[in-house]
Amino acid sequence: MTNDAVDDAQGPDDQHQVPEGVTDATVEALGSLSAAIEVIEHARGLLYGFHRLTGTADLNLGEAVEQLRKAGHVELADRIDSELVGRNVIAGRWTFQIVEDYDDGYYALAKELERTARDELVQGRRHLFEAGMKEDRRTPGRRHHEATPADLPD
Repeated sequence: MTNDAVDDAQGPDDQHQVPEGVTDATVEALGSLSAAIEVIEHARGLLYGFHRLTGTADLNLGEAVEQLRKAGHVELADRIDSELVGRNVIAGRWTFQIVEDYDDGYYALAKELERTARDELVQGRRHLFEAGMKEDRRTPGRRHHEATPADLPD
């Protein structure tokens, strides 16, 4: 065995094996559902970024108001302070309320339904489609293509 070779009698660990009787179509459908959840997670991250950036902007606006006042631009400072600082970003909501509504509604339901689908169809196992892709794409017996961390050479 060369330095680049490892044991080629490998495969996914037990939690990434497709349960008996589960079709490729089911695994593919769950892979698409998982991909959708990943996009929802990304969107959630962007929403939290929007929340943080908007909050930071509001704090910066407050600083600008104080600086404008000190520079003698009281009327403009007062307008920015009363019309923009602390303003709702959408009707009746600051960004924390948007984040909470998203988390408690759409996001929570998406996560629940994805979990339900996995529990009902594949004994709760995750990333079966991706595990199959890894098996198809890795080069058995090649270093750095091990199936699991347990398969790493000594």
